[in-house]
Amino acid sequence: MICVDVSGVRLEQPDKVLFEDLDVTVTRGDRVAVVGVNGSGKTTLLRILTGALQPDRGQVRFGRGARITMLEQDPVLPPGTVAEYLGDGWEIAAVATSLGVQPLFDRQTDELSGGQAKRVALAKVLVDNAGTGDAENAHDMIVLDEPTNHLDLEAIEWLESRLVSMSAALVLVTHDRHALDRLTTQVGPSKVVELDHGRAFIHQAAAGSSAYSTYLDARAERVEREAQEESTRKILARKELAWLRRGAPARTSKPKARLRTATEIVSGGPRDLGVRANDLELGAGTTRLGSQVVELLDVGQRFETDGDPVTIFRGVDLVIEPGARLAVVGPNGSGKTTLLDIIAGRRAAALGTVKVGTTVVVGYADQHSSSLDPELTVRRTVAGPLREPDHEDKALLEKFWFDSTAQYAPVRMLSGGEKRRLQLVMVLARQPNLLILDEPTNDLDLDTLRSLEDYLDDWPGALVVASHDRSFLDRVADHVLAIEPGGSMRRVPGGVGGWLAERAAQAGRTGAPTSSSPTRTASTRGKPKASRSGPSPSTIGRRLRETEQSMVKAQKRVDDLQAELAAMTDHTALAERGTVLADAQQKLDSLEAEWLELAELAE
Repeated sequence: MICVDVSGVRLEQPDKVLFEDLDVTVTRGDRVAVVGVNGSGKTTLLRILTGALQPDRGQVRFGRGARITMLEQDPVLPPGTVAEYLGDGWEIAAVATSLGVQPLFDRQTDELSGGQAKRVALAKVLVDNAGTGDAENAHDMIVLDEPTNHLDLEAIEWLESRLVSMSAALVLVTHDRHALDRLTTQVGPSKVVELDHGRAFIHQAAAGSSAYSTYLDARAERVEREAQEESTRKILARKELAWLRRGAPARTSKPKARLRTATEIVSGGPRDLGVRANDLELGAGTTRLGSQVVELLDVGQRFETDGDPVTIFRGVDLVIEPGARLAVVGPNGSGKTTLLDIIAGRRAAALGTVKVGTTVVVGYADQHSSSLDPELTVRRTVAGPLREPDHEDKALLEKFWFDSTAQYAPVRMLSGGEKRRLQLVMVLARQPNLLILDEPTNDLDLDTLRSLEDYLDDWPGALVVASHDRSFLDRVADHVLAIEPGGSMRRVPGGVGGWLAERAAQAGRTGAPTSSSPTRTASTRGKPKASRSGPSPSTIGRRLRETEQSMVKAQKRVDDLQAELAAMTDHTALAERGTVLADAQQKLDSLEAEWLELAELAE
């Protein structure tokens, strides 16, 4: 059954064409992902596919009797209680429990936060489709705009399984690359619609293969034909593809110079950025961090609800050392944001002691949108009121896909995702040495996520992050700390995947044994202290990153010398430069050998 057929569609804004000559057909059972940078028109296209918006040109035809529903990025719920909106029944109870909605049943819909309203609206879409598509109210096509926002890791895993089982067509926009890969790897048809600078490209996957991977490969071939100067995007996407193809067991730090042999892939975005990722000294202005960053001793937090004290977490011992890369995970409501606030000094701990080093400069990107002056330009917003924008502001903005034109645009012209991206740049521009990120991936496009990951690869400070994006956590975090039911906290072996497997086992969804609970003090150290037999893991991790950065510079030196030699004709000059090249290559080989030794120690 054809749900919707789009032919020759064009839509433009006053300052640009979002897309034109777009042709796509969605039939029942299809899996379609829409990708593109913030502001490229992804949400607009979803609204055209549902009939909520008419294009400037082209035809949109809907199948006879096709039933289509959409989860908006910021849904507006009808008045009444959540229970009245969702209805009752076992299916509703099951979905509401999995999405963390059941405690909201007695709340009025106009009292919900944006994240709560999003989860309630998602529950309604899923309930109406009853998992199999055979219910009386089931839809033929389900359109989801950022469905994983405001969900914890367990809920996202459950949602993926639920969507895979549905027989309806699925059209979605999401920044979650794990979800993109899984939901576009189907026995039936799957495709990726890519929006890139006013153009639209359709990437169809072969049966059983991932349309997301197909898109990455096809994009690489197209951009290779179009322009060699897309080096920034090729580097970022090359890292991602190499990381993806190595598989989960190998998704740990690897020498960045060795990723040059991976399949060249790129992702769309502004052209002629004028800045190469490796040429940008990303942390050059970061304040030097002393030996002490933050230490939590027997910290706990509690609040009063109706006069009764409620403990969120307790007994947390945590040492954040220079170079730390910590991910904090836990179900929604477990206290992740509260813990980050305590680490950042934004909230006092009810119990215990917090020690902060004298050299610490905190940069905090939280979940809430800080106020932005709509009339200020992007570059003026980043620089702040006390100084003029400089070349470092320009380079940082370009790193996060604000090209020269976008930097002079007023904030009011930005999309919601672009504003979120700007807020992230504002935090980084303050040059902190302790970076705290609370759900940083919400509303960011895939290009910005890759840029942020690349930035953090070379960033010299300490990092603490809470996120529901598994791919992001795998890339940026060395250690995973879990807030457990009951408020205890411990270090998790196996990273995010290990924690999810444990939670599934504890919930009885698999036959895997549950893990035992380790002692509090030993398990909650973000970075274990050095043993007598060798350097501490934090020292090894820091040396690994430093060696990787040196390898990148050494590889660039070798590449530059090889290019010089290729252009030379004078035999004397060739001999001289050849000697220099040999020395540079020897230095690179030495660094790679050092990296391998450190990697073995880390493992």
